[in-house]
Amino acid sequence: MAVSDTTAALTVDRLDRHGTRSHEVYTAGFYEGGWDYEVRSILGRAARGGSEPGEVLATIARVRPKDHRGWFTAWQTLGQDTARQAQHCADAGHPVSAARAFLRAANYLAVAVEAVDGLDDDTDPLPTFREHRAAWEGFVERSRWPAQAVAIPYAGSSMPGWFFRPDLSGTPRPVLVMVNGSDGSVSGLWCEGAEGALERGYAVLLFDGPGQQSMLFERGVPFRPDWEHVLTPVADWLSAREDVDHDRVAVYGISQGGYWVPRALAFEHRFAAAVADGGVVDVARSWLSNIPHPVLAEYRKGDKQKFDRDMRLGMHLPGGRAARETWAFRARPYGVEGYSAVLDEVSRYTLTPELAARIRTPLLVTDPDGDQFFPQSAELASLVPGATLVRFTQDEGAASHCQPLARELTEQRMFDWLDERLDP
Repeated sequence: MAVSDTTAALTVDRLDRHGTRSHEVYTAGFYEGGWDYEVRSILGRAARGGSEPGEVLATIARVRPKDHRGWFTAWQTLGQDTARQAQHCADAGHPVSAARAFLRAANYLAVAVEAVDGLDDDTDPLPTFREHRAAWEGFVERSRWPAQAVAIPYAGSSMPGWFFRPDLSGTPRPVLVMVNGSDGSVSGLWCEGAEGALERGYAVLLFDGPGQQSMLFERGVPFRPDWEHVLTPVADWLSAREDVDHDRVAVYGISQGGYWVPRALAFEHRFAAAVADGGVVDVARSWLSNIPHPVLAEYRKGDKQKFDRDMRLGMHLPGGRAARETWAFRARPYGVEGYSAVLDEVSRYTLTPELAARIRTPLLVTDPDGDQFFPQSAELASLVPGATLVRFTQDEGAASHCQPLARELTEQRMFDWLDERLDP
């Protein structure tokens, strides 16, 4: 069972392998490992209509622990069923109901996309991703917020995105640019701050950067560590728009976006304020901490052939499936193969003290109790001149990576801070 970051107990009806229904009370977590965090994240999106808690709890009640095919199928089925409901509402002339159902469907299908790597076969994530993206487009088409699909010039091609405005007036607005993490969906990002920004009068730009979502699944474009080459084209694109208040453009990065945004700000100084939710200094640190010390010593000594061999052996030992799946899922966006080659690439994603000292943009860094992926927020804040560190605690239900069950509280603190710095 995962370590608790909430004191609330939940009772869930569950079917065992014989079909017998039982009641299980959860006081520490929903599941072991990554599934627990997935459930917390999807529940946290309910405040923005991105999930229905009853649907979520009914779905997970049907999945036996460690049944990876069942986990994938449950979320895919829920997403597909919800998308059909959304289309039925649209066809019947109920655009509000349709939009809200499409948003839930997009988030459920996003969980299914992440679950593909847990399957035993070579299932391609692209079909499920396209179902997710179709649901997202269904939401955008019917959302009450005016939206424009955009293509941001990038590296001889473009990055797909959506520019949302709080109204149709054309009045120059402050803008929040939202940068996703390593595996987050755009529908999840919507629930994690985009609509909150629109309610406060900001325009919002969402986009897929290299290695993210459509850029990875449809175009095969991997991550890159030098995110200034991503965020500068975004700033250039915004600078050409007449409906943007160019003195009040802010940028937000969630999860691994908490590395990409500060890295870019060391070079790109046009943003008036920034948020790292949470802060990341060294992406490789979380990778290395999960490798057995004797095996890691081989890598650090430069004996990469032996390291690769021992990693392969370890991944195929009894009980190694979870580690194998996690590695495959996390390594794919880096665009290289081989255990040592992946670590070589991931090790490039480091914000050195020299780079951090170059950041001039006011920066807020969220710092939750029990961050299980990147417990580096305080370190980032200490490196960036004048950075503001905002704590989130277990006592207020705001623990764990990116405070998944406290997104309203996150919005309150982050937007109050942004408003104070962008006030004209």
